[in-house]
Amino acid sequence: MITVHHLNNSRSQRVLWLLEELGVLYEVKRYERDKNTMLAPPALKAIHPLGKSPVITEDGRTIAETGAIIEYVLERHGKGRLIPAPGTEERLRYTYWLHYAEGSAMTPLLLKLIFTRLPDNVPGLMRGVVKSIANKANERVADPQVRMHVDYWDTELSKSEWFAGGAFTAADIMMSFPLEAASARAGAKSRPMVKAFLDRIHARPAYQEALRKGGQYDYAS
Repeated sequence: MITVHHLNNSRSQRVLWLLEELGVLYEVKRYERDKNTMLAPPALKAIHPLGKSPVITEDGRTIAETGAIIEYVLERHGKGRLIPAPGTEERLRYTYWLHYAEGSAMTPLLLKLIFTRLPDNVPGLMRGVVKSIANKANERVADPQVRMHVDYWDTELSKSEWFAGGAFTAADIMMSFPLEAASARAGAKSRPMVKAFLDRIHARPAYQEALRKGGQYDYAS
């Protein structure tokens, strides 16, 4: 059986959702972020040297990184589900979005998060100056990039209901986290197609069941 080493408010929520969509049996081992630093606990390093989530274990194997986990689960347990047929245009789009989600999409969102949190991690006397610099960095660097990506998602979702075409796939599961994070941090829900996508995925029974089993996940609102 698969064990999901699950960190609250993290990308590992997507792994739970995928397993629910496929009806694969699994167990959840929960880990909680440090309330001050918001970092994963040291206990995760006993599972994987980087101490990050998501990580799954099955039959003596340890698999990390969301995209790698999704590919592993689909190959081993998917039975052809949630992935377009090889050689199709939809498969090409699927592969693109699967990798884009943790590549191009997350970079500006992470920059925005770092700049926003930076003032809280410096001595009090420096906080005002650092906050001013961080705000400028967001204004000039992160925010324009985030807006560009959000506009891109909205345009692409106006062409088809799901990212890889007319059918829901694992690419939509991968893309859920960037869209949810951008909704929480950058007002992405103001874009109609982005909002409609988030409303669709949040209404899925498998998504709801994954939330029930995973616990706290602030991005689902």
